[in-house]
Amino acid sequence: MTASTVAGPFGALREQLSDAAATFAGSADALGAILAGMVDDVDRALGERLEIFPVCHHSPASALAMVRRLRAKQPRVIYLELCEDLQPLLGELRNCRLPVAVQAFASELSGFPADAGPLSVVAPVTEASAEYQAIAYALETPGVELVLVDRSTDHVFQWSPRDRPTDGSGAAGPTASGEESGLHGDAVGVEIGDLRPRFAELEAYLLHHGKVRHWSEWWDQYVERPLADADHDTYRQVMVLIGSLFRRLRPAGEDRLDRDEDRERYMWTRMRQHLATSGVDPADCLYVCGAFHAASRVEQFGLGSTAADFEITPRTDTRWRYGLIPSSHSAIEAQFGLAPGSVSIAAATWTKAVSRHGLSPYRLDGQRTGTSRGRRGRTPTAPSSDGPVGDRLTGFLAAAPDLDGLDEAELRGWCVDIVRLARRNGYLASTADAIAVFETSVLLAGMRNRARPTPYDFADAAVTCIEKDVVPGRRDVRRLCEILLGGDRIGQVGYDALPPLARDVLDRLQPLGLALEKRTVQRALLDLAAQPELGRCSDLLWILRHLLPPAAVRPIMGERRLGHRSVQESWDLALGRHQRALIELGYEGVTVEQVLEQRLRRAVRGPDATAAGALAAVEDAIRLLDSPRLVDELGARAVDLLAAERTVDDAPDVLRRIRRLLAYYRATASTLPPWCAAFVTTGYAHYCTLLPTAITAEETGVWQVGAMLGFLFSMEGLALSLGCDRSQLELAVGQSHPTAPPKVALLWAARHQLGLLPLAELRARCAELLANPLVVPAFPQYLAGFVHALEPVPALAPFVVETMSTAFARLPDPVLLPWLPTLITTLRDQGPELVPMLIREAGRTFPEALPELDSWVPPWVASPSLGRVDGPESDERAVVAPRGRMGVLLAAHPEAVDAIASLLGHDGGWLPVTDALADPGGAAALVAKYPDTVEAVAARVVRQA
Repeated sequence: MTASTVAGPFGALREQLSDAAATFAGSADALGAILAGMVDDVDRALGERLEIFPVCHHSPASALAMVRRLRAKQPRVIYLELCEDLQPLLGELRNCRLPVAVQAFASELSGFPADAGPLSVVAPVTEASAEYQAIAYALETPGVELVLVDRSTDHVFQWSPRDRPTDGSGAAGPTASGEESGLHGDAVGVEIGDLRPRFAELEAYLLHHGKVRHWSEWWDQYVERPLADADHDTYRQVMVLIGSLFRRLRPAGEDRLDRDEDRERYMWTRMRQHLATSGVDPADCLYVCGAFHAASRVEQFGLGSTAADFEITPRTDTRWRYGLIPSSHSAIEAQFGLAPGSVSIAAATWTKAVSRHGLSPYRLDGQRTGTSRGRRGRTPTAPSSDGPVGDRLTGFLAAAPDLDGLDEAELRGWCVDIVRLARRNGYLASTADAIAVFETSVLLAGMRNRARPTPYDFADAAVTCIEKDVVPGRRDVRRLCEILLGGDRIGQVGYDALPPLARDVLDRLQPLGLALEKRTVQRALLDLAAQPELGRCSDLLWILRHLLPPAAVRPIMGERRLGHRSVQESWDLALGRHQRALIELGYEGVTVEQVLEQRLRRAVRGPDATAAGALAAVEDAIRLLDSPRLVDELGARAVDLLAAERTVDDAPDVLRRIRRLLAYYRATASTLPPWCAAFVTTGYAHYCTLLPTAITAEETGVWQVGAMLGFLFSMEGLALSLGCDRSQLELAVGQSHPTAPPKVALLWAARHQLGLLPLAELRARCAELLANPLVVPAFPQYLAGFVHALEPVPALAPFVVETMSTAFARLPDPVLLPWLPTLITTLRDQGPELVPMLIREAGRTFPEALPELDSWVPPWVASPSLGRVDGPESDERAVVAPRGRMGVLLAAHPEAVDAIASLLGHDGGWLPVTDALADPGGAAALVAKYPDTVEAVAARVVRQA
């Protein structure tokens, strides 16, 4: 080996690793090159004039080393690996309670696929992180400049593959259950110091031989704890070495590496540009980046590089909006694929280390925090030489790890507390379980080559000893361990850091007298009759109900519909728990009314807009916004959408909504608005045109055809008064030739409504169907069609009851019994909303009491002396219905009949009731045969009156 190879402070280590590679691998070529290259990366990074500080995300060891270095060096400029366009938000961290996430959000895209939106990037910040310590130092120390040098959020998506929604810098982790774990939504996560093996076999090897289950546990045992007390030089060299190892052992041709190298070129270009314009001495600067990037080998690396600056592409015209949103430990774990509870354990480790070492961590002035401040005083700094770099790696790698003794008091406290928590949550735990957890924790630590049980060992032991087959409450034992070891801390964005819309909402809801910033669900009671000033709060709550998730603003009592406002309302409000949704709402406008108006316009102008959706937008505008201009605009758009539709899939929704709107305008306005009249005329002509095609198309359901006919017949009077021609409907019905039984029944009902099919002929056709054994199995489908016909022709309800009763009377049991299940399922599936109408009609038709059933004659069975009376205006029910009941009624209340008899000069008595009812059809036949007497009596009564 030549002298040049072993030159430098790490020459001896390089030679030692090459010899080890030759001994264990049989050749120093491949393995030796990797090991020597790792040492070269460390030498290169530490020899750079601009001091590079490698970190790992959410690492207490990195945060401790950062505090010590900032106290010792006092840099004037800090270059931070974070999206450069997020810098204006960092000052707002002082108004928040950590953890929170810095967010960039875009819903109106330009330069990206339309279906990719909305785009969102979050960068979570915790107190136990090196980046927060650097931010707090820079913002609280006069004369210190903080410069973010990573690519912008726009470039995050420019450089991301189109087929993957996340960027390599922070791929979304496994989906975690729970509300707190979803605080980031589907945003792309970016973090400082993503340090994890990108070679799956390497990670599996480390986890297997480390006897751990997750990467977070391995990192805590083999890196985090040994580096917590290391000096600055040792920390830097070890972190760069780990970054170089993971960088060199990666899958070949990985796309993510190309993006990472472009990021490194971007950052070095930005730092060069800043140094050139500011003239600051590089010795007074500190570059904070992930350990992976500290071992970079791009040509722009270092201030002494002669390579040209990286060409930075311009941003797109996408309008990005920035803000802070609440975060949580579980949300960070879910976002970046960390072990559950690892961030909470890191926070607890940070608190203990700060107290143990007597450090004074940096914190933004006025920031709310749930943890106690570090002990004030002079922070001890690890000795660090700013001169030539010395080899600290050899001693660190060769030295045996410091074995911490068993802290029995700490472990005993954990065991007692977990048993107490378990009992509170329904577990039958006892002191014996606490002893078992203690002994099992020590046993597991010994099996995993640890002298001192870690929180992971304790959690595994607690699950083993306490967890049962069934979780008695909402939380299992592992979740209880997370709560015990630090809990899932949830951040909150302060009032001053909220966007204007969120502040406006909180200000306008102040009359309710509730602390809406709390995460608890709060009940608001509004008596609008006694306190009319709360009407504005009610209006705002209904708008928030429309815009926010359902659980954020939930009405318990009261409703807001067309033409109706409740006098009293009760609400469950959880705005503090859904603060992220309220903040993101603020990205869309300044007030909720503006946001709602924009959303309604987008809903009717989008590529998927429909006439039914436009009518729904009209209803929302009437209910929630007092803006006739907006209502007219949305209504005119609904007319255009209806005329452009080529299917009738939304016909039921269109019919239901336009009926509701017409009823509202008839009750509140003297005339219909122009758009409403245009909608009726356009719909009449539109559905007449589509009827012949839709009624024969297989993809069009009977429900849609029934709604079309319902629109045509129920709106016919209004449409004709507005200038439509009835011949359009007659031609459309005449050109319709369906084959499906339900649609055939609908067509018959339509022809009957138009007077083209008398009721007698309709009865004859149904009787013919029942007489044909081949058609009987399909008869329930005809009945389903008649049930749907009640929508356009409600006068057919007696006929449908008659047809169904006739079928029950005429069909034999072998045919009727198998037919009943089909009838029930058909009516339930195809006409659930119209069955109540049939039931009401059946209640009017059939006798009210069981004794009357024997003498009851169906109304559709005509008297032999009278025959049938056909047509839609049939009055046979008026003649036949009073049979039997009229005699009983007159006998019970004879005063009216006696008065008429006295007026006519007759003092005759009454026959017995039994005699009057002996021939129930006789009186009706007599009156029908000799009507002159009845007419004369009526005229005499009128003159006398």
